Amino acid sequence: MSQPAVAPNPEAFTTRVVAHAPSRVLHAITDPTHLAHWWGPAGFTNSFREIDVRPGGAWRFTMHGPDGQHYPNESEFIEVGPERVVIRHLSGHRFTLTISLDTEGTGTRIGWRQVFDEAAECERVRVFIEPANEQNLDRLEDELAAMP
Repeated sequence: MSQPAVAPNPEAFTTRVVAHAPSRVLHAITDPTHLAHWWGPAGFTNSFREIDVRPGGAWRFTMHGPDGQHYPNESEFIEVGPERVVIRHLSGHRFTLTISLDTEGTGTRIGWRQVFDEAAECERVRVFIEPANEQNLDRLEDELAAMP
């Protein structure tokens, strides 16, 4: 008897507990200077052309890869609040990123959930995005530790 086909999963999710209060984590996410320092996988840098961190605000930037490639990005902030930030990625891979911030002890549990418009696209890039998301959170933790 054959097994039914498993539908592709449109979602990539990771979570991490950091030793910083949710308000500090939110600041690192919503302050353009801090965000530019940590956004993206290891080895990437950013040039922000426009960033308006409020619901409906545009975020246009270029990620510069360690391989010398440049990756233009366009996103929109959907929600910016003390418990979560929701960003709609409008270029390239189309997805909605929800970053949740939940108090855990004296720190914060960060949830990093990407829901892709097309499940097949998520499955196609999963091998890249899952480690990249972990690297993003590594860089966020480094930025949190370096913030005054």
